[in-house]
Amino acid sequence: MLQFESQPLSDLAQSLRTVRQAKTFNNPERFIEGWYWAIRSKDLKMGQVKPITLQGRNLAIYRGTDGKVVALDAYCPHMGAHLAEGKVDGNKLGCFFHNWKYDNRGHCVESPGLDRTIPAKVRSWPTSETYGLVWVWTGETPRHPVPFVPELAGKDCDAGFGLGFRKNCHPNVVMINAIDAHHFNTVHNLPVEVKFEKETLNDNAIIFSNITRGGDQSWFIKLIRPLYQNEITYKMCYWYGSTGTVTVGPDFLHFHIMFSIRLKADGKAEGQTIAITEKRPGLWGWLFNRIVLWITLRVGNYFAKGDTTLFETIKFDLKTPTLADQSIIEFIEQVETQKPLKWETWETVEHLS
Repeated sequence: MLQFESQPLSDLAQSLRTVRQAKTFNNPERFIEGWYWAIRSKDLKMGQVKPITLQGRNLAIYRGTDGKVVALDAYCPHMGAHLAEGKVDGNKLGCFFHNWKYDNRGHCVESPGLDRTIPAKVRSWPTSETYGLVWVWTGETPRHPVPFVPELAGKDCDAGFGLGFRKNCHPNVVMINAIDAHHFNTVHNLPVEVKFEKETLNDNAIIFSNITRGGDQSWFIKLIRPLYQNEITYKMCYWYGSTGTVTVGPDFLHFHIMFSIRLKADGKAEGQTIAITEKRPGLWGWLFNRIVLWITLRVGNYFAKGDTTLFETIKFDLKTPTLADQSIIEFIEQVETQKPLKWETWETVEHLS
């Protein structure tokens, strides 16, 4: 049996009671307030508007002539026409039906044919462009930047896209696969007993780091041991319970992979794989990064495909936990501490009770 140093069995039993009462984790009607990717930046040209359904809510996302991306609720407050049927005019979006025009804050600033501007308003949402994606914050004011790799915090980065993927289960369940310590042995035949140490990055992000130094009886571990001064590098950082960054690789070169997943109808998951590396100067730096990103995407695509069959049939229910499940329980507990929103309406759950 795997052993964990940081939590005795009695505490694990208490944690299990908390997990059994979880209200947000693996709930198809809830998600955490945060940043979620909406569309690839290159797929939204200047002057274009696109219809997007994000976490069940319909949006019209457009790029004005200033290059900035705006996300508005989809339906015009006049008669309910979908604003993505309209046209971008400068930095405003005009409704197709009666050409009422809305600015980047969702205020109606023109209502042609009327003797005055109608004081109508459509809800706008904060946006950001990072890693070649447009991200939308599902609340009033962002409390954190777009999810990042802790090791690369504050650094300029290059990024590339790997496989998109869909899973027949909740994003939370997909996320726990990367910290399921026991399955590294049973599924992937990794010749080492994986152990994780938890660290809280902020109220929306949690880090799990491998602290294993065993496995020296394996020829593979003996082969790669000179590449590591301490334990083998494997770190997961989870944001909002649905975006995870993986850091792997030898001491002299770490590879960073992001799996960003959004909730779909019926509690299913849709994800995007992103390779990330620190921006390096000059032509040689650019060429080196292309190689690093290519290698990273090969690794990321392997992870994205891993355990695919399982995610098509799983009905997650942690009924008989072991000490090896400690990191999973800690992840579930952390999800439960974050601000839950209602699928489709994006209302705070407390307001619905």
